[in-house]
Amino acid sequence: MTILDSIILGIIEGFTEFLPISSTGHLIVASHFLNIEQTSINKAYEVIIQFAAILAVILNYPDKFTFKHVNLWIKIFIAFLPIAIIGFIFSSYIKELFSVQVAATMFIVGGIVFLIVEKFYDEKNHTVSNVENVTFKQSFYIGLAQIFALIPGTSRAGSTIIGAMLVGLNRKASAEFSFLLAFPVMCATTGYDLLKHHDELLHTTNLTNLAIGFVVAFLVAYLTIKLFLKFLEKFTFVSFGVYRILFGIFLLVIFNNNIN
Repeated sequence: MTILDSIILGIIEGFTEFLPISSTGHLIVASHFLNIEQTSINKAYEVIIQFAAILAVILNYPDKFTFKHVNLWIKIFIAFLPIAIIGFIFSSYIKELFSVQVAATMFIVGGIVFLIVEKFYDEKNHTVSNVENVTFKQSFYIGLAQIFALIPGTSRAGSTIIGAMLVGLNRKASAEFSFLLAFPVMCATTGYDLLKHHDELLHTTNLTNLAIGFVVAFLVAYLTIKLFLKFLEKFTFVSFGVYRILFGIFLLVIFNNNIN
């Protein structure tokens, strides 16, 4: 992996991790077109840039990571449990789904879902505007929706935002709950990957690329969270739905042409 590859993947991870457009799907596609082999070193690199995104959440919401918000974190933990359980049980099957075709298809499906949800969105039925007011029942339902994120191209942020909107959260609260829910999810996946690839990280000589990717991913993720919330003050998720559909179609066309 070159320095340019590291920068590109860092930008993609930072920009897409918290948007409803699938960071995993974009990284799969980017690695495919950059001809980056899925070696143990490159997988360890992805762990590093995911950790950068975790730090971006903490620094964007420092007040939420205090003992006075214990009740909120209990709700977030409840939302985290479904994907933790299902992901652990079916991890071997989930790995078999990682391909450009699957990611492209789920881009399109997710885009259609966003357009449908926005079509019937009624502000009067979405009264929860503060994540502190999310109920335990709503948290659990959001957690069930997050299970779909195990399919490449679905988007963890996208599935949780849709789930949150369907149970009564407004757009901004849905996005913020998704950001905070990313913390335990990414800590779990990153922690597992660190244990799995710790030898590669300890013995790699390509520390410059790792450091560059980490810094780039952190800066982009930090700014993306702030700009995304500003975006939602004036706009809907329709543009993301359209983007997902167009990008999914693009991937299917390009990939099929490459095969032929």
